[in-house]
Amino acid sequence: MSAINLLPAPGSRGCLIEARDVVKSFGQTPALRGASMSAGSGEIVAVMGPSGSGKSTLLHCLAGIFKPDEGEVWFGGRRLDGLGETRRTELRRTAFGFVFQFSQLVPELSAADNIALPLLLNRARRKAAYGQAASWLARLGLAGLAGRRTGELSGGQAQRVALARALVTQPRVLFADEPTGSLDSLTGEEVMDLLVGIAREEGTTVVLVTHDARVAAYADREVMVRDGRVTTPPGLGAVRSDAGAVR
Repeated sequence: MSAINLLPAPGSRGCLIEARDVVKSFGQTPALRGASMSAGSGEIVAVMGPSGSGKSTLLHCLAGIFKPDEGEVWFGGRRLDGLGETRRTELRRTAFGFVFQFSQLVPELSAADNIALPLLLNRARRKAAYGQAASWLARLGLAGLAGRRTGELSGGQAQRVALARALVTQPRVLFADEPTGSLDSLTGEEVMDLLVGIAREEGTTVVLVTHDARVAAYADREVMVRDGRVTTPPGLGAVRSDAGAVR
């Protein structure tokens, strides 16, 4: 199967991913009621809101996991929600990376196995995949832990492995859903420092769902979701410097 070519030209600073008036319900329960937001190439956007506001559903729609009932999702200048499941799955393997509240590592696999897995699924050679896994383990301060399984890792170590797994394919967009929610504050800061630092180095767009203002402070911009609607207009909101201070 040929790779999906949905990406803008290298160096493009325009909008990379966007939800337009997205509506999504689960049975009779509305989750999104016309939500709109966008993220530019290399931008880190924090999506905030109380529990049940629809922020995680919005992330899942942007990532092509859920198809909206109404509205549109665009990525790289093309309709994402119009693609079939096979094409959206391929896109999630190649252009998107995911980090969730709990690491969601495969417990039967080692740290190196978990990191190499996305590359192997994309038919990379085994030696190259494990070479990349070793490189990422060292980059994230986990050298020497390649053979450990999930139960042998601390929460912070497991989340670093999950971050490496999400970034090993060099995705254009990293979706992070409460990535520090299961960690203590100090470990959470360490994970966010790594996530944001690597995203800046790689030019990766980050859509970061959180209810924690300290985590949102790492972002360039914040949007607020309440009752299924984005209350901060797309493209606006508090813009922050890399140090986290509002400018």
